[in-house]
Amino acid sequence: MITQEKTAELVKEFGTEFGSGATDAGCAPVQVAILTTRINNLMVHFEKHIHDYHSNRGLLKLIGRRRRLLKFISKNDSAKYQTVIKKLGLRK
Repeated sequence: MITQEKTAELVKEFGTEFGSGATDAGCAPVQVAILTTRINNLMVHFEKHIHDYHSNRGLLKLIGRRRRLLKFISKNDSAKYQTVIKKLGLRK
């Protein structure tokens, strides 16, 4: 579960870096950062609960949503895409 403080921190970090403002939680880089945090929290959950198949479906939906947002960012601004994936540590 992601807290409001963590969400506000991600909005401040990723919102101001890309020029959309510290209160814009709807911009794509902020959404990707929030989804990445949620995905990482679920991965910790699955280390302990291997057979939780219902939550696994939710995880796959979150990964798909993040993938679509990253595709949108890469299509519109490749420099922003490279910065986001480097900062979140998603790809090599």
